[in-house]
Amino acid sequence: MLKRSKQRPEWLGKALTVEITVKKILETISHKRYNKVRKGDEMERTLYHGSQIILEKPEYGKGARNNDYGRGFYCTEEIELAREWACAKQTNGYVNQYKLDFEGLRVLNLNNGKYNILNWLALLAANRTYWQNGSIAEEGKRYLKEHFLLDISDYDVIIGYRADDSYFSFAQDFVAGVISLQKLSEAMRLGKLGEQIVLKSPQAFEKIQYVKSEPVDMQAYYIKKIERERTARKEYRMSKRQKAELNELFILDIMREGMENDDPRLF
Repeated sequence: MLKRSKQRPEWLGKALTVEITVKKILETISHKRYNKVRKGDEMERTLYHGSQIILEKPEYGKGARNNDYGRGFYCTEEIELAREWACAKQTNGYVNQYKLDFEGLRVLNLNNGKYNILNWLALLAANRTYWQNGSIAEEGKRYLKEHFLLDISDYDVIIGYRADDSYFSFAQDFVAGVISLQKLSEAMRLGKLGEQIVLKSPQAFEKIQYVKSEPVDMQAYYIKKIERERTARKEYRMSKRQKAELNELFILDIMREGMENDDPRLF
């Protein structure tokens, strides 16, 4: 009777070695990504808030309800944008600087790739009070709120676009059926709008620390704000004149197709 060799075939050993190596590489990549996300969510960040006043202690529950993400404390990591916001009413203002410790805070980042631009639009539709009239716009707003509105009540901080006058008009054009989703996505990158970071909960307000304030000259920064918006509008008009591609999606297409939040065509 022949004895079965206990020695492992050479090809099997090589295959197992490759499998183990690949597995280790994937685990390393996953670990690095996890740590990067963790550090990004929990690190202490420097935030700026442009205002007409020095604001040493932001208060929970203050602010207008009809802002982009509802009531909250709106900041940015871009000091130049904060300087422009400080002079938005054509007066001198202040940039207030803070530190925010993100550890333990629940953060909704609308720009991290998990969400699409319609989630942001649905929040605008729910919070902003002024929109263009018209049957398509009304139906578009209703559809966005029914199918793409996120529940933000459990989050301490929201990160997303800031819809100042120019960019809000781009959003209105999409909802009214004037431009496609692709054109809107392009328009939101015009003028280097940047992100805003919004504190929404008492827990977030407890973790923000005032650092300092500096005065902002309206003569310099109101002009910069106007120039930024003028540039964005000019580029938008040029983009708007380009013929739409066959595969571009308009609000009517999205409604007719019954598209939902996880539809790959929206990303």
